[in-house]
Amino acid sequence: MKKDYFFVVSLTLLLLSVIAFSDNLIWDIGQESNSDPKFLIHGLLCFAWFIIFVVQANFIRKGEVRSHRNWGIAGMLTAVGVFVSTVYIFIVIYQGWEAMPFWIKANRYLMLSFAILVGLGYGSRKNPVRHKRFLYLATLYMLEPVLGRIGGHMGLMDWQFDVFEALIWNVLFVSLFVYDWKTLGKIHPISWIGVVWFYIVWILAILF
Repeated sequence: MKKDYFFVVSLTLLLLSVIAFSDNLIWDIGQESNSDPKFLIHGLLCFAWFIIFVVQANFIRKGEVRSHRNWGIAGMLTAVGVFVSTVYIFIVIYQGWEAMPFWIKANRYLMLSFAILVGLGYGSRKNPVRHKRFLYLATLYMLEPVLGRIGGHMGLMDWQFDVFEALIWNVLFVSLFVYDWKTLGKIHPISWIGVVWFYIVWILAILF
């Protein structure tokens, strides 16, 4: 089961993204964003990232290292597209830092963190232990829009949104810690530092 961990969590993240945004990308529900190219392109790139994460985890699970390396280029290009499209959306929609609610501020920090972690992951591609943790945490940092959208489908109120998002994130973080403990006999520094930084980001976003 330990070798299946990243494949299972990658499938979970893909499923969450499908639940969150299938109404935008698969059929028209009358939302303005359904016909807005910037949102469509951004959504397709994010879907592509989650799909590639599943494919890459499956290659490693099956021992197909060469295929994993070949797909790595597609993953990096997709990550660049996700970052650039997100920055563009932030710029054109929100005029200034003060105009943003705290969760949007958090997403700005987290998207920059996503870019840094993907870069670190690519730079650590010859060290599987570091490589997969960098990329997994980078992917978890992308989840707020996904979880927020699912919460909207569920009709949650503001405090319920917070509880729901915290529950999902913490289950995923704890699962990583458990995986670390079972495979390494300790919690890897990348894992716990990544989680600490995640909470620092939210504190900064709320306070400033």
